[in-house]
Amino acid sequence: MISRYQQTRMTLFSYFTALAVMAAATGAAHAHDGHFSAGQPGDPKKPSHAVKVVMHEDGRNMLFTPSHLTVRKGEQIRFILNNDGTEKHEFVLATVEENRKHGALMKRFPNMEHADPNARQLMPYTGGEILWKFTKAGTFEFACLIPGHYEAGMHGTITVK
Repeated sequence: MISRYQQTRMTLFSYFTALAVMAAATGAAHAHDGHFSAGQPGDPKKPSHAVKVVMHEDGRNMLFTPSHLTVRKGEQIRFILNNDGTEKHEFVLATVEENRKHGALMKRFPNMEHADPNARQLMPYTGGEILWKFTKAGTFEFACLIPGHYEAGMHGTITVK
């Protein structure tokens, strides 16, 4: 039989182990070393082209409007983000594969918040911005990785020519 003291120690050990695993996992998901697949954070001193992206729900669907953008390599975009929906949403700019992996991590840690220059979480009826310079050609994705949102259609593509 275990004493109450031993039970408390085991509970605390389990709690702190879980916290350490969660911190390591979330840190790894956000460790970019200054390198991003879709380019780099923009320079506020340089000109940019503004693009408004609205996040919203339409019945059972969750959407970005517009859901597809085409930009030129080297172009700097100021994403003006508006969450017109009734739920918290996010805008994460990466490759499809990176967003898939990050989405799986978000399912394990649904309250994860982002502090990366390529991502913004917005509460309902709020706005935000991301300033981004597209330094690489290719197709990239913007997505809401809050569990269930991607599956409800909340993702779009950016083609960089």
